Amino acid sequence: MIDELDLAFEDRADKGRHRRGARRKKSSGGGGRGKTAAALLVTVLLLGVLGGGVWYGFDRVQGYFATPDYDGGGTGEVVVQVRAGDTATDIGNTLVEAGVVKSTKAFINEARDNSRSQNIQPGFYTLRLEMSAATALGLLLDLENKVSNRVTIPEGRTAKQIYQLLAESTDIPAEEFATAAEDPLALGVPEWWMTRTDGEEVTVSAEGFLFPDTYDFDPDVTAPEILRVMVNRFLTVTGEMEYADRVQAERGGISPYEALIVASLAQAEAGIAEDLAKVSRVAYNRVYSETFPCSCLQFDVTVNYYWELTGQETKASKDMTREELYDESNPYSTHAHSGLPPTPINNPGKAALEGSINPPDEDWVYFVAIDKEGRSAFAETLEQHNQNIEIAEQNGIL
Repeated sequence: MIDELDLAFEDRADKGRHRRGARRKKSSGGGGRGKTAAALLVTVLLLGVLGGGVWYGFDRVQGYFATPDYDGGGTGEVVVQVRAGDTATDIGNTLVEAGVVKSTKAFINEARDNSRSQNIQPGFYTLRLEMSAATALGLLLDLENKVSNRVTIPEGRTAKQIYQLLAESTDIPAEEFATAAEDPLALGVPEWWMTRTDGEEVTVSAEGFLFPDTYDFDPDVTAPEILRVMVNRFLTVTGEMEYADRVQAERGGISPYEALIVASLAQAEAGIAEDLAKVSRVAYNRVYSETFPCSCLQFDVTVNYYWELTGQETKASKDMTREELYDESNPYSTHAHSGLPPTPINNPGKAALEGSINPPDEDWVYFVAIDKEGRSAFAETLEQHNQNIEIAEQNGIL
Protein backbone atom coordinates (compact mmCIF):
# COMPACT_ATOMS: atom_id res chain seq x y z
CA MET A 1 0.00 0.00 0.00
CA ILE A 2 2.73 2.45 0.90
CA ASP A 3 4.55 1.89 -2.46
CA GLU A 4 1.39 2.55 -4.48
CA LEU A 5 0.68 5.80 -2.64
CA ASP A 6 4.24 7.02 -3.21
CA LEU A 7 3.92 6.35 -6.93
CA ALA A 8 0.65 8.23 -7.11
CA PHE A 9 2.19 11.34 -5.55
CA GLU A 10 5.20 11.15 -7.89
CA ASP A 11 2.97 10.93 -10.95
CA ARG A 12 1.04 14.03 -9.93
CA ALA A 13 4.22 15.92 -9.23
CA ASP A 14 5.65 15.15 -12.70
CA LYS A 15 2.48 16.29 -14.45
CA GLY A 16 2.43 19.46 -12.47
CA ARG A 17 5.94 20.43 -13.57
CA HIS A 18 5.04 20.24 -17.32
CA ARG A 19 2.23 22.84 -16.93
CA ARG A 20 3.75 24.93 -14.18
CA GLY A 21 3.98 28.25 -15.97
CA ALA A 22 0.51 28.12 -17.61
CA ARG A 23 -1.17 27.14 -14.31
CA ARG A 24 0.41 30.12 -12.58
CA LYS A 25 -0.88 32.48 -15.18
CA LYS A 26 -4.44 31.18 -14.95
CA SER A 27 -4.49 31.06 -11.19
CA SER A 28 -5.69 34.05 -9.23
CA GLY A 29 -4.27 32.64 -5.97
CA GLY A 30 -7.22 30.56 -4.54
CA GLY A 31 -6.85 27.40 -6.61
CA GLY A 32 -3.37 26.56 -5.32
CA ARG A 33 -4.43 26.87 -1.77
CA GLY A 34 -7.42 24.58 -2.36
CA LYS A 35 -5.29 21.86 -3.81
CA THR A 36 -2.86 22.16 -0.93
CA ALA A 37 -5.68 21.79 1.56
CA ALA A 38 -7.00 18.76 -0.30
CA ALA A 39 -3.58 17.15 -0.30
CA LEU A 40 -3.25 17.76 3.41
CA LEU A 41 -6.65 16.20 4.00
CA VAL A 42 -5.70 13.13 1.99
CA THR A 43 -2.42 12.88 3.90
CA VAL A 44 -4.18 13.09 7.26
CA LEU A 45 -6.68 10.43 6.22
CA LEU A 46 -3.93 8.15 4.97
CA LEU A 47 -1.92 8.59 8.13
CA GLY A 48 -5.04 7.79 10.12
CA VAL A 49 -5.55 4.60 8.16
CA LEU A 50 -1.90 3.67 8.47
CA GLY A 51 -1.89 4.53 12.17
CA GLY A 52 -4.95 2.39 12.78
CA GLY A 53 -3.31 -0.50 11.00
CA VAL A 54 -0.14 -0.15 13.02
CA TRP A 55 -2.13 -0.01 16.28
CA TYR A 56 -4.20 -3.03 15.27
CA GLY A 57 -1.03 -4.98 14.51
CA PHE A 58 0.56 -3.98 17.82
CA ASP A 59 -2.51 -5.05 19.67
CA ARG A 60 -2.42 -8.43 17.94
CA VAL A 61 1.27 -8.94 18.77
CA GLN A 62 0.73 -7.85 22.33
CA GLY A 63 -1.97 -10.50 22.60
CA TYR A 64 0.54 -13.16 21.70
CA PHE A 65 2.76 -12.19 24.66
CA ALA A 66 -0.02 -11.69 27.26
CA THR A 67 -0.82 -14.58 29.66
CA PRO A 68 -4.05 -16.33 28.58
CA ASP A 69 -6.61 -16.31 31.38
CA TYR A 70 -10.38 -16.60 31.73
CA ASP A 71 -12.49 -13.88 33.31
CA GLY A 72 -14.93 -14.40 36.14
CA GLY A 73 -15.92 -17.29 38.36
CA GLY A 74 -16.58 -19.95 35.73
CA THR A 75 -19.52 -22.30 35.27
CA GLY A 76 -20.47 -25.89 35.98
CA GLU A 77 -18.53 -28.15 38.32
CA VAL A 78 -15.45 -30.36 38.16
CA VAL A 79 -13.44 -32.29 40.76
CA VAL A 80 -9.63 -32.05 40.59
CA GLN A 81 -6.93 -33.67 42.67
CA VAL A 82 -3.91 -32.00 44.23
CA ARG A 83 -1.30 -34.64 45.05
CA ALA A 84 1.22 -34.52 47.86
CA GLY A 85 4.35 -32.76 46.63
CA ASP A 86 2.64 -31.01 43.70
CA THR A 87 4.30 -27.74 42.64
CA ALA A 88 2.42 -24.71 41.32
CA THR A 89 3.29 -25.91 37.81
CA ASP A 90 1.89 -29.39 38.56
CA ILE A 91 -1.33 -27.92 39.92
CA GLY A 92 -1.60 -25.49 36.99
CA ASN A 93 -1.20 -28.34 34.49
CA THR A 94 -3.91 -30.30 36.30
CA LEU A 95 -6.26 -27.31 36.17
CA VAL A 96 -5.64 -26.74 32.45
CA GLU A 97 -6.27 -30.42 31.64
CA ALA A 98 -9.52 -30.28 33.63
CA GLY A 99 -10.66 -27.15 31.78
CA VAL A 100 -10.58 -25.00 34.92
CA VAL A 101 -8.00 -22.34 33.94
CA LYS A 102 -6.85 -21.22 30.51
CA SER A 103 -3.10 -21.51 31.03
CA THR A 104 -0.61 -22.96 33.50
CA LYS A 105 1.31 -19.67 33.42
CA ALA A 106 -1.73 -17.71 34.64
CA PHE A 107 -2.00 -19.99 37.67
CA ILE A 108 1.74 -19.87 38.34
CA ASN A 109 1.63 -16.05 38.28
CA GLU A 110 -1.23 -15.98 40.78
CA ALA A 111 0.46 -18.53 43.04
CA ARG A 112 3.73 -16.60 42.94
CA ASP A 113 1.99 -13.40 44.00
CA ASN A 114 0.07 -15.07 46.85
CA SER A 115 2.20 -16.38 49.73
CA ARG A 116 -0.75 -18.46 50.98
CA SER A 117 -0.48 -20.65 47.87
CA GLN A 118 2.07 -22.74 49.77
CA ASN A 119 -0.77 -23.79 52.09
CA ILE A 120 -2.67 -25.72 49.40
CA GLN A 121 -3.30 -29.17 50.87
CA PRO A 122 -3.34 -32.47 49.00
CA GLY A 123 -6.80 -33.77 48.26
CA PHE A 124 -9.77 -33.42 45.93
CA TYR A 125 -11.43 -30.07 45.27
CA THR A 126 -14.68 -29.01 43.68
CA LEU A 127 -13.97 -26.21 41.18
CA ARG A 128 -15.70 -24.69 38.12
CA LEU A 129 -14.92 -24.72 34.42
CA GLU A 130 -13.30 -21.74 32.68
CA MET A 131 -12.62 -19.62 35.73
CA SER A 132 -9.89 -17.07 36.29
CA ALA A 133 -6.65 -18.33 37.77
CA ALA A 134 -7.09 -16.01 40.75
CA THR A 135 -10.52 -17.44 41.52
CA ALA A 136 -9.27 -21.02 41.12
CA LEU A 137 -6.44 -20.35 43.55
CA GLY A 138 -8.88 -18.88 46.05
CA LEU A 139 -11.05 -22.01 45.93
CA LEU A 140 -8.04 -24.28 46.41
CA LEU A 141 -7.15 -22.32 49.54
CA ASP A 142 -10.69 -22.69 50.90
CA LEU A 143 -11.03 -26.06 52.64
CA GLU A 144 -14.79 -25.85 52.22
CA ASN A 145 -14.19 -26.88 48.60
CA LYS A 146 -12.35 -30.08 49.49
CA VAL A 147 -14.26 -33.22 48.60
CA SER A 148 -15.21 -34.88 51.89
CA ASN A 149 -13.89 -38.40 51.18
CA ARG A 150 -11.44 -38.05 54.05
CA VAL A 151 -11.52 -40.69 56.75
CA THR A 152 -9.51 -41.05 59.94
CA ILE A 153 -8.99 -44.56 61.27
CA PRO A 154 -8.04 -44.48 64.98
CA GLU A 155 -5.59 -46.97 66.46
CA GLY A 156 -7.05 -50.20 67.74
CA ARG A 157 -10.14 -50.43 65.55
CA THR A 158 -11.07 -53.90 64.36
CA ALA A 159 -11.37 -54.58 60.65
CA LYS A 160 -15.13 -54.79 61.02
CA GLN A 161 -15.24 -51.36 62.67
CA ILE A 162 -12.96 -49.96 59.96
CA TYR A 163 -15.28 -51.20 57.21
CA GLN A 164 -18.13 -49.31 58.84
CA LEU A 165 -16.06 -46.10 59.14
CA LEU A 166 -15.08 -46.38 55.49
CA ALA A 167 -18.65 -47.00 54.45
CA GLU A 168 -19.81 -43.85 56.23
CA SER A 169 -17.16 -41.74 54.49
CA THR A 170 -17.33 -43.18 50.98
CA ASP A 171 -20.90 -44.49 50.60
CA ILE A 172 -19.43 -47.88 49.67
CA PRO A 173 -21.30 -50.62 51.59
CA ALA A 174 -19.35 -52.18 54.45
CA GLU A 175 -20.04 -55.59 52.91
CA GLU A 176 -17.90 -54.69 49.90
CA PHE A 177 -14.93 -54.02 52.16
CA ALA A 178 -15.48 -57.29 54.00
CA THR A 179 -15.59 -59.16 50.69
CA ALA A 180 -12.43 -57.47 49.42
CA ALA A 181 -10.62 -58.35 52.67
CA GLU A 182 -11.27 -62.07 52.26
CA ASP A 183 -8.04 -62.31 50.24
CA PRO A 184 -5.37 -60.29 52.08
CA LEU A 185 -2.68 -61.39 49.63
CA ALA A 186 -4.62 -59.78 46.78
CA LEU A 187 -4.59 -56.57 48.81
CA GLY A 188 -0.82 -56.63 48.90
CA VAL A 189 -0.04 -58.43 52.17
CA PRO A 190 3.16 -60.42 51.45
CA GLU A 191 2.73 -64.15 51.90
CA TRP A 192 5.73 -64.35 54.25
CA TRP A 193 3.82 -62.32 56.83
CA MET A 194 1.43 -65.25 57.27
CA THR A 195 3.98 -67.31 59.19
CA ARG A 196 4.05 -68.48 62.80
CA THR A 197 6.88 -70.15 64.68
CA ASP A 198 4.84 -71.12 67.76
CA GLY A 199 3.42 -74.24 66.16
CA GLU A 200 -0.07 -72.78 65.70
CA GLU A 201 -1.80 -72.89 62.33
CA VAL A 202 -1.98 -69.55 60.56
CA THR A 203 -5.41 -68.05 60.04
CA VAL A 204 -5.14 -65.79 57.00
CA SER A 205 -6.78 -62.46 57.76
CA ALA A 206 -6.53 -58.78 56.84
CA GLU A 207 -6.83 -57.96 60.56
CA GLY A 208 -3.77 -56.08 61.74
CA PHE A 209 -2.71 -54.91 58.27
CA LEU A 210 -5.16 -52.00 57.84
CA PHE A 211 -2.95 -49.26 59.19
CA PRO A 212 -4.68 -46.55 61.28
CA ASP A 213 -4.16 -43.13 59.71
CA THR A 214 -5.98 -40.28 57.96
CA TYR A 215 -6.67 -40.96 54.29
CA ASP A 216 -8.02 -38.95 51.36
CA PHE A 217 -9.68 -41.10 48.73
CA ASP A 218 -10.72 -40.41 45.15
CA PRO A 219 -14.53 -40.09 44.94
CA ASP A 220 -14.58 -42.93 42.40
CA VAL A 221 -12.32 -45.27 44.37
CA THR A 222 -13.37 -48.89 44.98
CA ALA A 223 -13.33 -50.94 48.18
CA PRO A 224 -10.34 -53.09 47.13
CA GLU A 225 -8.38 -49.98 46.14
CA ILE A 226 -8.99 -48.38 49.54
CA LEU A 227 -7.87 -51.46 51.42
CA ARG A 228 -4.77 -51.74 49.22
CA VAL A 229 -3.84 -48.18 50.18
CA MET A 230 -4.18 -49.04 53.86
CA VAL A 231 -2.15 -52.24 53.53
CA ASN A 232 0.52 -50.34 51.60
CA ARG A 233 0.64 -47.79 54.41
CA PHE A 234 1.17 -50.61 56.91
CA LEU A 235 4.00 -52.01 54.80
CA THR A 236 5.57 -48.56 54.46
CA VAL A 237 5.50 -47.87 58.20
CA THR A 238 6.75 -51.30 59.23
CA GLY A 239 9.38 -51.15 56.51
CA GLU A 240 10.70 -47.83 57.81
CA MET A 241 10.76 -49.32 61.32
CA GLU A 242 12.54 -52.45 60.04
CA TYR A 243 9.85 -54.22 62.01
CA ALA A 244 10.26 -57.76 60.71
CA ASP A 245 14.06 -57.80 60.98
CA ARG A 246 14.04 -56.30 64.46
CA VAL A 247 11.42 -58.72 65.74
CA GLN A 248 13.39 -61.72 64.57
CA ALA A 249 16.63 -60.31 65.96
CA GLU A 250 15.32 -59.00 69.30
CA ARG A 251 12.37 -61.18 70.24
CA GLY A 252 13.92 -64.60 70.41
CA GLY A 253 13.00 -65.84 66.96
CA ILE A 254 9.23 -65.37 67.09
CA SER A 255 7.66 -64.43 63.77
CA PRO A 256 6.69 -60.85 62.86
CA TYR A 257 3.08 -62.05 62.65
CA GLU A 258 3.14 -63.16 66.28
CA ALA A 259 4.62 -59.81 67.30
CA LEU A 260 1.84 -58.10 65.35
CA ILE A 261 -0.70 -60.10 67.33
CA VAL A 262 0.98 -58.97 70.58
CA ALA A 263 0.91 -55.35 69.37
CA SER A 264 -2.85 -55.64 68.79
CA LEU A 265 -3.36 -57.10 72.26
CA ALA A 266 -1.45 -54.22 73.82
CA GLN A 267 -3.41 -51.71 71.74
CA ALA A 268 -6.65 -53.17 73.09
CA GLU A 269 -5.58 -53.43 76.74
CA ALA A 270 -3.40 -50.37 77.40
CA GLY A 271 -5.28 -47.32 78.59
CA ILE A 272 -2.44 -44.88 77.90
CA ALA A 273 0.39 -44.84 75.35
CA GLU A 274 3.06 -45.26 78.03
CA ASP A 275 1.65 -48.70 78.89
CA LEU A 276 1.69 -50.17 75.37
CA ALA A 277 5.15 -51.70 75.64
CA LYS A 278 4.47 -52.82 79.23
CA VAL A 279 1.36 -54.78 78.20
CA SER A 280 3.40 -56.35 75.38
CA ARG A 281 5.90 -57.51 78.00
CA VAL A 282 3.11 -59.15 80.03
CA ALA A 283 1.83 -60.92 76.91
CA TYR A 284 5.28 -62.24 76.02
CA ASN A 285 5.90 -63.39 79.60
CA ARG A 286 2.57 -65.20 79.86
CA VAL A 287 2.85 -67.02 76.54
CA TYR A 288 6.57 -67.61 76.03
CA SER A 289 8.31 -67.62 79.42
CA GLU A 290 6.55 -70.65 80.93
CA THR A 291 6.10 -68.73 84.20
CA PHE A 292 2.33 -68.41 83.86
CA PRO A 293 -0.16 -71.28 84.26
CA CYS A 294 -0.63 -73.26 81.01
CA SER A 295 0.98 -70.43 79.02
CA CYS A 296 -2.51 -69.00 78.70
CA LEU A 297 -2.80 -65.34 77.86
CA GLN A 298 -6.13 -64.88 79.69
CA PHE A 299 -7.02 -61.54 78.09
CA ASP A 300 -10.76 -60.90 78.12
CA VAL A 301 -10.54 -58.67 75.04
CA THR A 302 -9.93 -61.69 72.82
CA VAL A 303 -13.29 -63.15 73.84
CA ASN A 304 -15.02 -59.90 72.90
CA TYR A 305 -13.21 -59.85 69.58
CA TYR A 306 -14.69 -63.19 68.58
CA TRP A 307 -18.15 -62.10 69.65
CA GLU A 308 -17.88 -58.99 67.50
CA LEU A 309 -16.46 -61.00 64.61
CA THR A 310 -19.44 -63.37 64.70
CA GLY A 311 -22.10 -60.71 65.23
CA GLN A 312 -22.67 -61.31 68.93
CA GLU A 313 -23.05 -58.63 71.57
CA THR A 314 -19.85 -57.75 73.43
CA LYS A 315 -19.62 -57.30 77.21
CA ALA A 316 -17.50 -55.59 79.84
CA SER A 317 -15.11 -57.97 81.58
CA LYS A 318 -17.03 -57.74 84.86
CA ASP A 319 -20.16 -59.02 83.10
CA MET A 320 -18.54 -62.09 81.51
CA THR A 321 -19.29 -65.42 83.10
CA ARG A 322 -16.70 -68.12 83.71
CA GLU A 323 -18.44 -70.31 81.14
CA GLU A 324 -18.10 -67.57 78.52
CA LEU A 325 -14.45 -66.93 79.32
CA TYR A 326 -13.55 -70.62 79.16
CA ASP A 327 -15.71 -71.51 76.17
CA GLU A 328 -13.55 -73.96 74.17
CA SER A 329 -15.69 -73.44 71.06
CA ASN A 330 -14.41 -69.87 70.93
CA PRO A 331 -11.06 -70.06 69.09
CA TYR A 332 -10.17 -66.62 70.46
CA SER A 333 -10.68 -67.58 74.11
CA THR A 334 -7.22 -67.12 75.60
CA HIS A 335 -8.55 -68.61 78.83
CA ALA A 336 -9.54 -71.90 77.23
CA HIS A 337 -6.66 -72.09 74.74
CA SER A 338 -2.95 -71.62 75.34
CA GLY A 339 -0.73 -69.32 73.31
CA LEU A 340 -1.67 -66.34 71.20
CA PRO A 341 -5.04 -65.98 69.43
CA PRO A 342 -5.34 -67.04 65.76
CA THR A 343 -4.96 -63.48 64.39
CA PRO A 344 -4.45 -59.91 65.55
CA ILE A 345 -7.59 -58.62 67.24
CA ASN A 346 -7.41 -55.08 65.84
CA ASN A 347 -5.17 -52.81 63.79
CA PRO A 348 -2.45 -51.34 66.03
CA GLY A 349 -0.69 -48.02 65.53
CA LYS A 350 3.01 -47.30 65.30
CA ALA A 351 3.53 -46.87 69.06
CA ALA A 352 2.01 -50.28 69.76
CA LEU A 353 4.12 -51.84 67.02
CA GLU A 354 7.26 -50.30 68.51
CA GLY A 355 6.28 -51.54 71.97
CA SER A 356 5.93 -55.09 70.66
CA ILE A 357 9.51 -54.97 69.37
CA ASN A 358 11.14 -53.38 72.39
CA PRO A 359 9.18 -54.06 75.62
CA PRO A 360 10.83 -53.34 78.99
CA ASP A 361 12.95 -56.12 80.43
CA GLU A 362 10.70 -57.03 83.36
CA ASP A 363 9.12 -60.17 84.79
CA TRP A 364 5.57 -58.81 84.94
CA VAL A 365 2.73 -61.27 84.40
CA TYR A 366 -0.13 -59.21 85.89
CA PHE A 367 -1.59 -55.76 85.28
CA VAL A 368 -4.72 -53.86 86.16
CA ALA A 369 -6.05 -50.39 85.41
CA ILE A 370 -5.80 -48.30 88.57
CA ASP A 371 -7.12 -44.82 87.70
CA LYS A 372 -9.65 -43.06 85.50
CA GLU A 373 -6.92 -41.88 83.12
CA GLY A 374 -6.38 -45.52 82.14
CA ARG A 375 -2.99 -45.99 83.77
CA SER A 376 -2.18 -49.58 84.75
CA ALA A 377 -0.08 -51.07 87.55
CA PHE A 378 2.11 -54.07 86.73
CA ALA A 379 3.19 -56.90 89.00
CA GLU A 380 5.35 -60.01 89.07
CA THR A 381 3.42 -61.88 91.80
CA LEU A 382 -0.22 -62.48 92.56
CA GLU A 383 0.23 -60.78 95.94
CA GLN A 384 1.47 -57.59 94.30
CA HIS A 385 -1.37 -57.83 91.80
CA ASN A 386 -3.98 -58.08 94.55
CA GLN A 387 -2.53 -54.96 96.16
CA ASN A 388 -2.91 -53.15 92.85
CA ILE A 389 -6.51 -54.35 92.61
CA GLU A 390 -7.19 -52.74 95.99
CA ILE A 391 -5.82 -49.45 94.66
CA ALA A 392 -8.10 -49.74 91.63
CA GLU A 393 -11.10 -50.37 93.89
CA GLN A 394 -10.24 -47.35 96.04
CA ASN A 395 -10.13 -45.22 92.90
CA GLY A 396 -13.52 -46.52 91.78
CA ILE A 397 -12.18 -48.39 88.77
CA LEU A 398 -13.32 -51.91 89.76
